[in-house]
Amino acid sequence: MITYDLLLPSLYHLKRTGTVHKIDVCALNTPPLQALRESAEFHEAFPGQDFTPHPALSEPPAKQFPELYKEVVAAMAPGNMVVVAMPDNLHYAVVMHALQHDQNVLCVKPLVLKYEQAVEIEKLAAAKGRFVGVEYHKRFDRRSLVARRSYGLGQFGTFIMGEAKLIEPYLYRHSNFQNWFTCERTDPFTYIGCHYVDLIYFITGLKPVEVSVQGIKGRFPNGNEAFLWSHGRVTWDNGALLSVINGLGYPNAAAGSNDQGMVMYCEGKDQTGLIFHDDHNRGVTYSYLEGIGPGGSQYNYVSPDFYRLIPWEGPGYKPIGYGYESVAGITEAIHRVESAAAGLAPEAALAKRREILRQVDTQGLIATPANSSINELVVEAARASILANATPVRIVYGDHPHIEIIRK
Repeated sequence: MITYDLLLPSLYHLKRTGTVHKIDVCALNTPPLQALRESAEFHEAFPGQDFTPHPALSEPPAKQFPELYKEVVAAMAPGNMVVVAMPDNLHYAVVMHALQHDQNVLCVKPLVLKYEQAVEIEKLAAAKGRFVGVEYHKRFDRRSLVARRSYGLGQFGTFIMGEAKLIEPYLYRHSNFQNWFTCERTDPFTYIGCHYVDLIYFITGLKPVEVSVQGIKGRFPNGNEAFLWSHGRVTWDNGALLSVINGLGYPNAAAGSNDQGMVMYCEGKDQTGLIFHDDHNRGVTYSYLEGIGPGGSQYNYVSPDFYRLIPWEGPGYKPIGYGYESVAGITEAIHRVESAAAGLAPEAALAKRREILRQVDTQGLIATPANSSINELVVEAARASILANATPVRIVYGDHPHIEIIRK
């Protein structure tokens, strides 16, 4: 879904503007590749753009190729980019395989489900001098960037209490989610709640120190059991509390394709500050003649901010929004790293790549294993908590960050 809704169209545009040269798409079998290839929207928006499918579309639709990505990555010249858009529990193996074959990586969030895996990735990426960017696209939302600057200037005070929500549409239950979004693999907090935990950290710099997540189970149409709803509480190192509600249940017929936003209350000197982001209704409302809006409804809250296709000075249409800018930001950072080292002797090239990687890590706009490992600690704590019926889990920092289940 994220490949169709964001990743491939963003890369198509980056290809026609010169940042990307060639695109290969690897899938478990041919049906999703066929859907991408035959998309009328893509043909209209990106005329002449295409990708090389793996497996070939001539293969039987039912035949599966779970290990094919290894061959595709191994055949790539060093210093290219591997985009990892797979179920959460598969990220670690694919990212490590890409780095072992000297590739840069763009990975959808969360990077991995355990902190130690993120440390492994960070060390291998540093040794290779290759870039790993985690696609937390809300960091590129202009609202988030304005809030980060203003918070850093002390204009709000100190975050102390907040709530966030992100309820994805009910139609997700009829998608491929029902084949992998199961209790033993992931949950709504891990999959989408992590966006807002990362955003609080991105804006404030505060670190989470305790996590508790309660899940509500249900079944997908195919019978697989899953956490379809979750409620989390995150405690931060200054004592602040964040409540996070998530689920796969926003009505298909409702306006807008999901419901999301956050509110942050802050303590100041003899007064309080407030950050409120309504990410559900962003000021544009349409009523279509037919049910063609996000989610298929006729009356719709249409956000122009995350991702839209609009007319531009070139052929077809171009993508806009913070979703596209996030993909472009990571891709262009990788392009910058590789361009700066091009033509240098191996040792000099490695040193130059590492120099730029350190700059990106320090700037902290793009999430990397080196600057956003709090996310893996939170995800690991959340998984331990939700599987133990909301038992609180402490995050311990220091020389060896880890999680501890709080026994009562």
